[in-house]
Amino acid sequence: MISNKWGWVIQEVPSMILFSLFFFVGSLRKTPVSYVFWVLWTAHYLNRSLIFPFRIRTEGKKIPILIVCSAIIFNFCNGFLNGYFLGNFGSNFDASYLFSPGFLFGFAIFVAGFVINNHSDAILISLRRPGETGYKIPTGGLFKYVSCPNHFGEIVEWLGFAVMVGSMPAWSFAIWTFCNLVPRALDHHKWYLQKFPDYPKERKAVLPLVL
Repeated sequence: MISNKWGWVIQEVPSMILFSLFFFVGSLRKTPVSYVFWVLWTAHYLNRSLIFPFRIRTEGKKIPILIVCSAIIFNFCNGFLNGYFLGNFGSNFDASYLFSPGFLFGFAIFVAGFVINNHSDAILISLRRPGETGYKIPTGGLFKYVSCPNHFGEIVEWLGFAVMVGSMPAWSFAIWTFCNLVPRALDHHKWYLQKFPDYPKERKAVLPLVL
């Protein structure tokens, strides 16, 4: 077992580092568009690896090292594949691509997912005051519709990234994220229903009105 906070840092940082490493050492000339992709990826993982872990109130909570190691492998693969692609194959986007329908649509989806993810995290963090333990039913935002809007937001983020980039690595990451987070959300939803007899029955697990 390892500290929950430091487990988050250790498992999430590799994605940001590897993506940046292979992006910048890649052989292709970087364009404004490819730098935008780098900034979006880095913004997500800067928050996930160095800001979010120190906002959560989980003093004394531990996480199995096996889970941390599996997350490192997940982030290693995705950081490498996407960073290598954009550093060596994906810099052929000229500046005009910033105004294309594909980029604008994907960027809007990414930003919406980022906002949903972080707003939902903020709601969850605010449920527990400093020194408090135990669990409460989250309310507000998309918690009205699903038990895990934070997971929904992250799925939306990487869907938007895949739409923007349009590469196999980006789409594989979006699909991989979906396949990773949906089962976790279903487990959380089941736990909520078992833990709280008055839990809102109309809520879905992760996809509003669907699942």
